[in-house]
Amino acid sequence: MKLQQLRYIWEVARHDLNVSATAAALYTSQPGISKQIRMLEDELGVEVFARSGKHLTHITPAGQAILRIAGEILQQTESIRRVAQEFRDESRGELSIATTHTQARYALPPVINQFTQRFPDVSLHMHQGTPMQISEMAANGSVDFAIATEALDLFSDLIMMPCYRWNRTVVVPEGHPLTQVQPLTLEALAEFPLVTYVFGFTGRSKLDDAFVDKGLEPKVVFTAADADVIKTYVKLGMGVGIIAHMAVDPVEDKGLVALDAGHLFESSTTRIGFRKGTFLRGFMFDFLEAFAPHLTHDRVEAAIKASNREEREALFADIELPIR
Repeated sequence: MKLQQLRYIWEVARHDLNVSATAAALYTSQPGISKQIRMLEDELGVEVFARSGKHLTHITPAGQAILRIAGEILQQTESIRRVAQEFRDESRGELSIATTHTQARYALPPVINQFTQRFPDVSLHMHQGTPMQISEMAANGSVDFAIATEALDLFSDLIMMPCYRWNRTVVVPEGHPLTQVQPLTLEALAEFPLVTYVFGFTGRSKLDDAFVDKGLEPKVVFTAADADVIKTYVKLGMGVGIIAHMAVDPVEDKGLVALDAGHLFESSTTRIGFRKGTFLRGFMFDFLEAFAPHLTHDRVEAAIKASNREEREALFADIELPIR
């Protein structure tokens, strides 16, 4: 059994059993991957993948178990590589982050700018996606950090830590009737077509819950994952926008009026996390603290040692999270 063979079966599974795509991603040949997988299966005496002719159709039950262990082995080999690199050159390396558009566009730029100035030899890679895509990328080791607000149950394999709280702002064109409503109410909002986030993105569940609790049925006429897209369609007159407060840009949002809606919705908490068992390099600890100052080296180490989510959350119970 070779480490290369374990990497091949792991990558084939990650590429939806597409051997050609795997070969392209690994800069090797399709026949070479297929041969190595067959050699591993022959040695183990079981099939990792079921086949129909030359095509892989699904992962076998034995393959599921083997892939779980292979993933752990590959993670440990990556940790060994990182340990060596940390001692060889602590200021050089790579850092990959998966998050949503709102975080990438509005929350992360000052943090990234500060980080790159301090660690110019660390290559940063940003991946944007849905909460499910983000959790998968972090869980399978494609990225180092996941930053998300929604669907925390998807991140059960990750050590997730709270960073900050945020709430919502209503955006309307200048002269819109809602600019005369004070204080702004959910009842008033429910009278207009709404433009907001796709369900599962950027605190959308808290928004829906607020209307349900009041017995109201919002008229959501357009949804998007991108706050900038939402604002574009508000400017076109499609409806009233509800976006994260951090996504309001006074310079870019000319023609729009921002109305505070923090009193209408429960605040949401953005978290950052990484796969259990990950070796965190020194600059990774620095990034965590730059993004959320209360995530000090000692507190992150304590979160790593916590035995479950409840114990981990208790570490942050006495911290007043900043509001953005």
